[in-house]
Amino acid sequence: MLSRRDLQALVTTIASTPTHPLHASQFSRASVIATASLPSSSHDPALPSGKKRKLENGAETHGEVHEGRVKYLERVPENEQVTREMEAIRSHFEELISLVDKVKLWVNLKMPKVEDGDNFGVEVQEQVLSELHRAQEAGYNLLDGLKTYHMNRAKICSKLIKYPNLPDYAEALRRHDEKAFFAIRQNLIRAPKGNNREALY
Repeated sequence: MLSRRDLQALVTTIASTPTHPLHASQFSRASVIATASLPSSSHDPALPSGKKRKLENGAETHGEVHEGRVKYLERVPENEQVTREMEAIRSHFEELISLVDKVKLWVNLKMPKVEDGDNFGVEVQEQVLSELHRAQEAGYNLLDGLKTYHMNRAKICSKLIKYPNLPDYAEALRRHDEKAFFAIRQNLIRAPKGNNREALY
């Protein structure tokens, strides 16, 4: 697991390197890439169709009238940039959960029995367990957020394939990816100035 000094160095490197994938200038690149094409027709123009269609000028024509709608290909590709960065930080989330679980077990084994009189030590350890539980829940929520991102993106992609003539779905997908990209960067920010962790011991 990265130490605080390593994280600070990583954040500084990201902020000073415009070409880094997590630099703020790269937000615009976290967008959807979707290819559209006109549907191919199996109708042979040499063979007249039995169905007649009336044009706007009143004339009638045989054959198939092309509606002009576009259809996306069979799949919308994933945003490789966002997925790659998510995989990079997922290992840190899993390591956080594992380490906190070990510390919780150690604190539980060291907890004294509750007796009459001064139970200050027990209260302190219970408070520590509460903070550890909160940290572990935060790690689980971060992992769950990765799954939620893919579920929500799949819903938008299904709408995008079903209604390719609505540009709002493509814009919604791009905004969704940008939000996920921003959340990844937020997980690497430095500790706030009010953090007094060094003064605790």
